[in-house]
Amino acid sequence: MILDAKSTIEAGKAILGIEFGSTRIKAVLIDQDNKPIAQGSHEWENQLVDGLWTYSIEAIWYGLQDCYADLRNNVKKLYDTEIEILSAIGISAMMHGYMAFNDKEEILVPFRTWRNTNTAQAAAELSELFVFNIPLRWSISHLYQAILYNEEHVKDINFLTTLAGYIHWQLTGQKVLGIGDASGMLPIDPLTRNYSAEMVEKFNKLIAPKGYSWKILDILPKVLLAGENAGFLSEEGARRLDISGHLKPGIPVCPPEGDAGTGMVATNAVRKRTGNVSAGTSSFSMIVLEKDLSKPYEMIDMVTTPDGSPVAMVHCNNCTSDLNAWVGLFKEYQELLGIPVDMNEVYEKLYNNALNGNADCGGLISYNYISGEPVTGLSEGRPLFVRSANDKFNLANFMRANLYASVGVLKIGNDILFKEENVKVDRITGHGGLFKTKGVGQKILAAAINSPISVMETAGEGGAWGIALLGAYLVNNKEQLSLADYLDNVVFAGNTGVEIAPTAEDVAGFNAYIENYKAALPIEKAAVKFKK
Repeated sequence: MILDAKSTIEAGKAILGIEFGSTRIKAVLIDQDNKPIAQGSHEWENQLVDGLWTYSIEAIWYGLQDCYADLRNNVKKLYDTEIEILSAIGISAMMHGYMAFNDKEEILVPFRTWRNTNTAQAAAELSELFVFNIPLRWSISHLYQAILYNEEHVKDINFLTTLAGYIHWQLTGQKVLGIGDASGMLPIDPLTRNYSAEMVEKFNKLIAPKGYSWKILDILPKVLLAGENAGFLSEEGARRLDISGHLKPGIPVCPPEGDAGTGMVATNAVRKRTGNVSAGTSSFSMIVLEKDLSKPYEMIDMVTTPDGSPVAMVHCNNCTSDLNAWVGLFKEYQELLGIPVDMNEVYEKLYNNALNGNADCGGLISYNYISGEPVTGLSEGRPLFVRSANDKFNLANFMRANLYASVGVLKIGNDILFKEENVKVDRITGHGGLFKTKGVGQKILAAAINSPISVMETAGEGGAWGIALLGAYLVNNKEQLSLADYLDNVVFAGNTGVEIAPTAEDVAGFNAYIENYKAALPIEKAAVKFKK
C-alpha cells in the first residue's frame, strides 16, 4: 500500500538524503515512490585560513543541524507531524579533500577542501609513480603534499577521510566510504573494486623512509559499494543530527558518497555507455566506460560510479559565470530604457536568438575564464572576447559564441574520449543552470560533443535526492537488482527525458569554432600575464 506523505513520515517509511555542497547544505525527504516530499537547506561559505580553503568543524555541524532543523520545520508546516523514525539515511558531500584525525578523533589540521591547489608537486610526482592521472584535489595528493612539506601532524594520523566519510563516521561509528568518493582518495582497481593494491604498495614504498607508524591502508576508510551495509544511526549520531531529540537511533545509513556519484544517480547515468553533464558555475562530464582508457590523460580524472564501474570525468572550472555577466549587461540596458525586467524572459530571448547565429559564430570567440582552467593550461583566468574586423559581429553570433564558450573546454576534454579513445555512449543527460532555458543549452552541448543530450525534470532535484535514492536502494531493493536496473525500472520507470540530437551543420560549426578557440589561446595566455 502506498501511503500519503504524512502517513509515510509517521510510519517511518520516508528516506532522508543530505548533501554538503560548496555553498549550500540540502536535505531531501523522499516517499516510497522516490518522490521528494519535504526539503531543508542551510547556506554556508568556505573560509581562506592560512592560505588554504576550509570549513571549520563547528560550521560543518552547525550547518548540518540547521539544515535538518529547517527540514523538520517544513515537515511540521506541510504535514503537521514530527520526524521520529526513517527507513534510511544517506550522506553525500563535495568529493576529495583532506580530513585527518588522531587516535582521539581530533582533527589534526583544518579540513582542506577540493578547492585547494597547493598540491601540484605531490600530484605530479604521484601521477608519474602510479602511471595514472592524480588530480590536485584528491586526498592522496593532499596527504603526500603534507609529507613533502614535512608537516608535523602526519605522524599522528589515525584516520583520513572525506567530508561525507567524516559525517557518516560521526553518525554511525563506521569508518567506511562509498566507492565513488573513495576513488577520489586513492585510485580504485575496477576488478577488485577496492583501492589499487599496486598503487598501495608503491605509495608505502615511497614513504617508507619517513618511518611513520602507519601504512596507507591503516588510515583509509573501508570501500563499500552501493547497497552494502554501512552501519546504523547511533544514539549519539541521532542527537547530533537532530538536536530537538525526536529522531530515534537504529536507522540504516547507506555508504556515504561524493557529489559526482549522487549526480550520476540523480540523472540515471550509472549504466555503462551512459553519461551526464553538469553545467552551472563550473561544469563536468561523467562518462561510464566499458573498458579502461589506453593511457592516462592529465585532463581526464578516472573515478567510479557508486557501484564501481569506471568513469571518465572531465572537470572544468568555468561555465556560466561570464555568460551570466553578459546577460546582466543587457538587463542594465533594458532598465535604462525604463522597461520592466523579467530575467527569465531576458535569458529566453537572448539564448533563443543565439540559435539564429552562424553555426561557427561568424568567427567570434569568447574565453569565459573567470578563474584558471587546468584543461587548457591556464593557472589564472581573464574573461576575454575576441574578434577580427572581418568577423560577422551581431547579437546572435555574440550570444552563440558565449554559449559555445560555456562548454568549449568540456568539448576539448571529451574530444579525447570520443575521438582518440573511441568511447561509445548511448545517452548523455544534462543538468544545471545552462539547461534552464528550454532546448537551447541542450542543442549547444549536443553540437559540442556530437551526441544526443537528454534533460529530465527530476535532474533539478540534485545530489541530495541522489543520495536519498541510494538510501532507498539499500533498504527497498527487494529483488536484488543492480543499481542501473533499479534506477531504470523502479525510480525512473522508463522516463529518459526530452532528447535533442545534434545536426551535422551545428557539429561542423562548433568544430570550426573550437579550432579558432584553440588557435587563439595564446591571446588568453598573454592576457593572464597582464597585471593591472
